[in-house]
Amino acid sequence: MASKWNLVGTYFEACNCEVACPCVFLSPPTTGECTGLVGWHIDSGSFGDITLDGLNVMLAVYSPGHMLQVKWRVALYLDERATQVQRDALTQIYAGQVGGHPAVLASFVGQVLGVKSVAIDYRAEGKRRSLRIPDLAEAEIEALAGQGGAEVTVSNHPVCVAPGYPAVVAKSKRLSYRDHGFQWEVSEKNGYYSPFSYQGP
Repeated sequence: MASKWNLVGTYFEACNCEVACPCVFLSPPTTGECTGLVGWHIDSGSFGDITLDGLNVMLAVYSPGHMLQVKWRVALYLDERATQVQRDALTQIYAGQVGGHPAVLASFVGQVLGVKSVAIDYRAEGKRRSLRIPDLAEAEIEALAGQGGAEVTVSNHPVCVAPGYPAVVAKSKRLSYRDHGFQWEVSEKNGYYSPFSYQGP
């Protein structure tokens, strides 16, 4: 029987679509393909008796068409501060091997390009979110100012990274990624962020 597990924290994503990314509404990507980075900071988490508090995870996602009609190519990046046991637990969770919402996301994946252990600097400061992996990835987004300066949010969208939470609509300052033959340089495009909570089985 699989170990009980849970993760709670914050997440954000940045992609090459215009704001707000239409993929979450079952529409095709703005340019016909979607290139995005998704980052998670785990405030508290466990896998059986393994503690996962304070660790960061990033996923690079490439969808060559409508996200529900084609298979994604992804690369997973795990916090280098994690022990081997913690890395194994996070890999099982994010590969969708132990159920929960990550298993739903994994069902869209056609090819895993690799899993790497790297230094991930994840920051959540006010209305900004940022993530940096030296010489590999950089993403920074800031919430879009809505009416009266309030946050603009999207709720109950059918394609989502963090079900159960309204996603704050943001715009990227920068999205940069270079690995596995990809070279992405994007700015002034879509971002979303929110808390997240996953658990299983």
